[in-house]
Amino acid sequence: MSAPQTLAEPAKVSLFQPITLGARTFKNRLWLSPMCQYSAEDGVPGQWHLVHLGARAKGGFGLIFAEATAISPEARISLGDTGLWNDRQEQAWANIVDFVHERGTKIGIQLSHAGRKASLRTPWDAEPGALPVEEGGWTTLSASPIAFPGSPEPSQATGAQLEGIVDDFASSAVRARGAGFDVVEIQAGHGFLLHSFLSPLSNERTDQYGGSLRNRAKLLLDVVEAVKEVLGPTGPSLFVRLSATDWLEHGLTVHDTADVSAWLRERGVDLVDVSSGGLLPADIPLGPGYQVPLAQHIAAKADVPVAAVGLITSPQEAEEIVASGTADAVFVGRAGLADPGFGLRAAHELGHQPAEQLWQKQYVRAIWK
Repeated sequence: MSAPQTLAEPAKVSLFQPITLGARTFKNRLWLSPMCQYSAEDGVPGQWHLVHLGARAKGGFGLIFAEATAISPEARISLGDTGLWNDRQEQAWANIVDFVHERGTKIGIQLSHAGRKASLRTPWDAEPGALPVEEGGWTTLSASPIAFPGSPEPSQATGAQLEGIVDDFASSAVRARGAGFDVVEIQAGHGFLLHSFLSPLSNERTDQYGGSLRNRAKLLLDVVEAVKEVLGPTGPSLFVRLSATDWLEHGLTVHDTADVSAWLRERGVDLVDVSSGGLLPADIPLGPGYQVPLAQHIAAKADVPVAAVGLITSPQEAEEIVASGTADAVFVGRAGLADPGFGLRAAHELGHQPAEQLWQKQYVRAIWK
């Protein structure tokens, strides 16, 4: 008589192992990047955002991110950006957060000030580019009065304005916690305000915010300290997105960013989200996982958890990054836009768990046996 057959244990997939960062534990390490939708009115997220994020909340991701969200009206990239500076916006976000949590998924928000890349038309406008004042645009701020190509020259932010911006980040973080977000991420890359201070190509100041790397990092560190204080030890986890390199001569380097990341770790940042570029047009060596070595370098030099992002489009690529110890988590962007169920597909292809344990109960009948 033959022995009874036993079911094989599911494969141990590194991408689908939990991770604890700060006061939050995430069920896996495959996360959806923050991606602007340019579809808000007066900074208020609407039905589009509920459906967009809600669809991905049931898609198998361990964490999904709302888009770059402005800390003030002047911090918006465009008039279509979401915001988190008033009660109406906070309540609208809270409704979305509740729906995502009901699906068993955690959600983060990226707080941002667009700096000299603010006051733009939305990408699909007939005439893209800077938004004129007569059409609702505004004068932008930056570290120094150096224009981003195609945009008007920004004003150099004064010390009083910078103190106000720190307060705005903290106030938005209070609202993010009130809305129930699990993660607050500070956007300090992609050429936006905080990045413009970090890079010597856009920061020619001679005061306490300019010159040395430590001085150029002062605004970011002040923001992080203020946000960390209001979030508290049991509040949302705190991430920072950095552009690790400008990909330009005399610009910010990955070695600089490793130093900044160590200072962020000392101030209680739970994870550094490693991207690159965005300050100025540059010859970037695009390809699958092209930013992963940057994340690996920062993790090794700064001793801080990191997430990799950028043209990671297959479950196998994402698994290799995490399984090799190159990064602690992976953000996907384009793949998550194209396929709201990318996380479910990844779990299936990598042999993580039976689909019945991952799919929403309303959809289980769709599984092919």
